[in-house]
Amino acid sequence: MDTAFVEPTRRDVLRSAGLLGFAVLVGGGIVVLPEPAAAQQADPVPLNAWVAVLRTGKVVIRFGSTEMGQGIGTALPMIVAEEMDADWSQVEVRQIDQGPPNVYGNPKTGGILFTAGSSSVEGYFEPLRRAGAGARRVLIHSAAAAWSVPAGEVATEPGWVVHRGSGRRMSFGEVAGLPRLVTDVPAIQEADLKPRSAYRLIGTDPGRRDIPDKTRGSAVYSIDVRLPGMLYASVLPAPVEGERPVTVDGAAAKALAGVVDVVTLSNGVAIVAERWETALAARDLVKVAWTRNSPFRTADSETDLAALVQAATDGGRDAVAWENRGDAASALSAAGDRVVSAVYTTEHTYHAQMEPLAAVAAVDEDGKGAEVWLGTQSQTLSIAAAAQALSTTPDRIRFHAMPMGGAFGRRTFFARDILRDALLLSKQLRRPVKLMWTREDDVKSGWFRPATAHQLDAVLGPGGEVKALRHRVASPSILQFAAPQRWESAAGKDLLVMEGTESSDYAIPDLLADHVLVERRSRVSAWRGIGWAPNCYARECFIDELAAAAGSDPVTIRRRLLSGSPRGLAVLDAVLAMSDFGKAPAGRAHGLSFAGYKSTRGAGVAELSLDDATGQIRVHRFWAAVDPGFAIHPKNLNAQVEGGILFGLSGLLKERISIAGGEVQQSNFHDYEPLRIHEVPEIEVRIVESGAAPSGAGEIGVPMTGAAVANAVHVLTGKRLRRMPFTPERVKAVLSS
Repeated sequence: MDTAFVEPTRRDVLRSAGLLGFAVLVGGGIVVLPEPAAAQQADPVPLNAWVAVLRTGKVVIRFGSTEMGQGIGTALPMIVAEEMDADWSQVEVRQIDQGPPNVYGNPKTGGILFTAGSSSVEGYFEPLRRAGAGARRVLIHSAAAAWSVPAGEVATEPGWVVHRGSGRRMSFGEVAGLPRLVTDVPAIQEADLKPRSAYRLIGTDPGRRDIPDKTRGSAVYSIDVRLPGMLYASVLPAPVEGERPVTVDGAAAKALAGVVDVVTLSNGVAIVAERWETALAARDLVKVAWTRNSPFRTADSETDLAALVQAATDGGRDAVAWENRGDAASALSAAGDRVVSAVYTTEHTYHAQMEPLAAVAAVDEDGKGAEVWLGTQSQTLSIAAAAQALSTTPDRIRFHAMPMGGAFGRRTFFARDILRDALLLSKQLRRPVKLMWTREDDVKSGWFRPATAHQLDAVLGPGGEVKALRHRVASPSILQFAAPQRWESAAGKDLLVMEGTESSDYAIPDLLADHVLVERRSRVSAWRGIGWAPNCYARECFIDELAAAAGSDPVTIRRRLLSGSPRGLAVLDAVLAMSDFGKAPAGRAHGLSFAGYKSTRGAGVAELSLDDATGQIRVHRFWAAVDPGFAIHPKNLNAQVEGGILFGLSGLLKERISIAGGEVQQSNFHDYEPLRIHEVPEIEVRIVESGAAPSGAGEIGVPMTGAAVANAVHVLTGKRLRRMPFTPERVKAVLSS
């Protein structure tokens, strides 16, 4: 038996197969019930830790990543089903709630259950191939034993085990019903896995498993969960980070019928009631006096951005090297006045996930265990946060990882706030508690993509080649705030800030990318595209500036830079052909950008027009060519790239969080306005498969957008946009300069 596959307990299998009972309430919530007798009799048979087969023929495939709308609940099971030869119509998929990290953890995220950085397919591809092949081997050996024939004479077809010599057949369900399964089978070797030429399922478009329930409105999120005796909690958060309640007058709130209690927390005040509407209404009646001594009281977006620029442009500031090949510092020093320089900035952005934050917790009588329902990007980190909140051990936490209505990095480390508070309230009140944040709560207390300043300096050779480049980024550390334990072992290197600055596809002999660490002035977190989005924006705009300085053009300079990257050249050539680059209709212009994202390569072209009077940029069309190695689920990959492009366009044209006196100035979608549907351009995505291992595509659309738009504006107007977002007021100011 392959020791990489650990058999789960019967209850684990039942939970993974969805055989715990759910009663649907009139209001659309659910109540978790004990296992019904019929479910217990279904008796799913585990083949390994990832796969179980029911005697009905249904195949239950588990997946470790969390479903947040990216379609991973389809793509990952497809990998298992392919190697197993499962009939896709008989496959039921189940997200893993919890389990041993050494079994279920993603190798690309430190071996824990963690969904971020477009790492799911890339990290789980090989383990899930082997899981599927291992399950198939158990079926083959079990059928062979029942037929008393050598296993080498037995093969599979989708949903069936077949003896080649006699033509005998058994369905997967019939094999599961055999008196004995042969699980002591040889470990899977690389040669045992299917070649890509034999794939039946991977590379096709079987539809997404999460879409029907979402379309019908029957998908259950953490905000939908209802438990017997459950209370509802609304929180009045501190207006500024680091402040706490000094006095709380909850008398008027407690007088409202249905209010159970007003509870002072470390960072706010919770109003707990029998109904959510009551808790929300009572919150307006609570009077709180807050401390006003937080150092974040002095935070101001404009002042802080100017400080970032000063830090980035101060050559004497200490910086941590992220990438250092050759000797860029010496090359720049020797070049004197031949150095080409530019400064770019980006500002805070909010995740704007559609589903508000919510957590449901039911603490045990002894206060040392709990059952939890949470939409999270990390089961492992959330369970650890719950255990810490109750001063207990992770094994006392029964965790339900719920699907999410968007995440984009917002649901990575947030459990230490909202889940902690839900657990503490449940423990104190001895009843299950659902705690929900309103949109305003989440905007005002959000964890934002940090503002950044970029100093870029380059030396050009006599033929216009880029000989040396320094990309200096001034930004607070995301890891230091969001994941302090990870920061401690990072040696000062913050991948969430600096990834993308290494420019590994570009043939630049001397390159230095370094990070000037500045003091944090707001809560910060990863945002879709992490560091790649601001870093590629700054670099790719600068590449166009270098082309102009060299008397070259955006295409020629990138072809030269990508001379050692066949995959990079392939996506560049593809997007140039798709867009007929440089031949935009009258009154419009094209802009080009290259963007890697980890192991994925992409290039984008924006076609836009500009209203000089209003400063309004209108992106009419956007083309993207993407090389994900090869695509597991091509239609979904296209959708993810399209979504990333829209996310990027929204962030660079409209979205901006501003802070004054330590307080966030925006509150909801009326003043933090994403791209509206009438502003969505026509988007065309082409997958350019290189045959490399599959990689992620959920974020590659974001980093290619900023520079493509800014570079197109320069073609149209001769002006450079160096401050993101490109609001109409800023565009008008640049045009008039």
